[in-house]
Amino acid sequence: MSGEKGKKRLPTQQNADQVSAFLAKVAATPAVKSAGGRGRLLFAMDATASREPSWDQACHLQAEMFHATDGLGGLEVQLVFFRGFGECKSSPWVASSAELVRRMTKVRCLGGRTQIRKILRHAIRETDSKRVNALVFVGDAFEEDIDDVCDIAGELGVRGVPAFVFQEGNDPVATGAFRQIAKLTGGAHCSFDLASAQQLKDLLSAVAVFAAGGRMALEDYSSKKGGAARLISNQMK
Repeated sequence: MSGEKGKKRLPTQQNADQVSAFLAKVAATPAVKSAGGRGRLLFAMDATASREPSWDQACHLQAEMFHATDGLGGLEVQLVFFRGFGECKSSPWVASSAELVRRMTKVRCLGGRTQIRKILRHAIRETDSKRVNALVFVGDAFEEDIDDVCDIAGELGVRGVPAFVFQEGNDPVATGAFRQIAKLTGGAHCSFDLASAQQLKDLLSAVAVFAAGGRMALEDYSSKKGGAARLISNQMK
C-alpha cells in the first residue's frame, strides 16, 4: 500500500510464536518433486512504495534460499513482483543467487495498489506448464476483493501448490487475507518486521529446503542449522 509510514514492530514473543507455528506448518506440508530434479520456487513480492525500506534487505536475504538447498538437487526460482498502475512482471526461472539478486536490484518500488490476484493466477499458469513446488509471497497490505482472491487461492490449492505468506508489519486487513490465502493453498502465514531479518532468512531457507527436498530434507536441515529452523524438528517428533 503506497504512502504507509511508521510500520509497527511486532512483540518479540508474538514473533516467536508465529515463527514456531509457521515452521510447524511447513513441516506438515507434503511436497511433490519436480520431474527435472530441481525444486521450483516462485518468489513473489509487493514492490509498492511502502515496501521500499525493506526491498534491499530482501535482495540479500533471498541468497540463503539457494545456499540452504545445496546437496538437494538445487533450486530454480522465478521472481514475480507488482507495483505502480497495474504493473505485474515475472523473470525467467533462474538457478543462481547472483542472477536473482541482479534482477531484484534493478527493481524500484512505485506507489500503487496490491495485485495479489495476478500473482496467484500467474502461479497457476506456471504450475500448469511445469510443476511449481511452492509459492512465497512477501507483502504488507491487501487492497483487493477477498472473495475473488480466495477463489483463485483455492484453485492454486487444488493444484497442490502451497503459498507461504510472509507479512511485513501487522495490518489487520492484510493479516486476515493472508491467513486465508495460506489456508486455502495448504501453506502457511507468518509476520515479520524490519528488526527480524535473521528470522526471515531462516524461514525463507526452510521453505526452500522444503521445495527442493520435501519434509525429510527439511527435518535434516533443521537438525543441522539450529536456531529458528530447529523448531521444525521439535514439531515433527
